[in-house]
Amino acid sequence: MLQENVVLVNELDQEIGLMEKLEAHEKGLLHRAFSVLVFNSKGEMLLQRRAFGKYHSEGLWTNTCCSHPFPGEALIEAGKRRLYEEMGFTCEISQAFSFIYKATLDKGLTEYELDHVMIGFSDETPHLNLDEVSAFRWMSLKEISADVEFYPDYYTAWFRILMTEHIDKIRNALVHESL
Repeated sequence: MLQENVVLVNELDQEIGLMEKLEAHEKGLLHRAFSVLVFNSKGEMLLQRRAFGKYHSEGLWTNTCCSHPFPGEALIEAGKRRLYEEMGFTCEISQAFSFIYKATLDKGLTEYELDHVMIGFSDETPHLNLDEVSAFRWMSLKEISADVEFYPDYYTAWFRILMTEHIDKIRNALVHESL
């Protein structure tokens, strides 16, 4: 894995430093992240299954894409960059809301992130980067909520939190975006 720094932040999203990504996850330090949720014209969300061999949460289902912005990189540009790197397409995205979560992961790692959630719309067929993503599927919010409830271990920690604690914010953002 190439050395990649994440932006350490306080709870107000003010930058307080940089740290190598794996070290920040080993130490469980709060850092800036983003999650992109892409919906199609049927109102379904594009989910990805993380590739096997990822440094954590391998083989689990999650939102369309997620990552960390590079130091100095704007969040929207980071979201578009990562959407293209992982899913092979891009679309317009806008920031919907943010939340802080902390979750214990596999391999002794901890996610402690200030996660900026962005929403986009596309009917594109993904062209997966198989180093990052092993599969994709489109599901309605209702289907996702039921699946997360019945099969929580099939999903990433942050996506479970997003779909249980922040589902109303997603719905509100979708209503706002369609106006």
